Amino acid sequence: MLLCPVRDCQQPLVRESRRLICSRGHSFDIARSGYVNLLQPQDKKSKDPGDSAAAVAARRRLHDLGVTTPLLKAIADLLQLNPLDVVLDAGCGDGFYLGNLDCNAHGVDISIPAIDAAAKRYPACEWIVANADRSLPYADHSFSVVMSITARMNSSEFRRVLRDDGRLLVAIPAPDDLIELRGPGRERVERTIESFAADFEVISTSRATTAADLEASAVEDILLAIYRPMQSQAAVASKITFSFDLILMKPRSAILKA
Repeated sequence: MLLCPVRDCQQPLVRESRRLICSRGHSFDIARSGYVNLLQPQDKKSKDPGDSAAAVAARRRLHDLGVTTPLLKAIADLLQLNPLDVVLDAGCGDGFYLGNLDCNAHGVDISIPAIDAAAKRYPACEWIVANADRSLPYADHSFSVVMSITARMNSSEFRRVLRDDGRLLVAIPAPDDLIELRGPGRERVERTIESFAADFEVISTSRATTAADLEASAVEDILLAIYRPMQSQAAVASKITFSFDLILMKPRSAILKA
């Protein structure tokens, strides 16, 4: 289902030993950890786009503490996936949410450190470096589910790669997410639904919230992960809230045919 990302090519990519190659001879090496970098020079605005290695490591430590496990469970309960579901996580980060779901899993992120971490931890999944804001290097109607977990929101591309009977899950930070560190946030559900309205219609909305008593080092990891490191004082142990608004949608064409 992967397509060659070279401009004006988009031919299917075929695995050949330790590389992917298209019929026009464009080839992409498979990294030692198992991911493939399909990011093209025109698709990045900096030398090292996306999350830094430090931010990725900080998020991985938080996941390993178990503080985000209730959010993962809420996503799994909502989607009710099975091994036959072909799932794309656009902006997958270190792969925590996708890698822990029971499905045929494919993750895309623009950050090489994030995808490298994902490939090392979850080798059964397919991990690709690409810019999901620009385009997704997949054939039309490749996936039964597309996820965007506090990440990319490319409505037209999501619709293109999603099957007519597929589902889209968008998770966004709820107003009380990390409220102890950055104050009350904005309600984003209505605006997010509007941004997808041309291609998708809502099935349901829900909120998943949890809280954890964290040591100062874990609070520092949160601040590092959201690029708000403490500058004037050291982080202290605190009870921190983690909260997602979950928006489940289906393609508008599927509704019109129903």
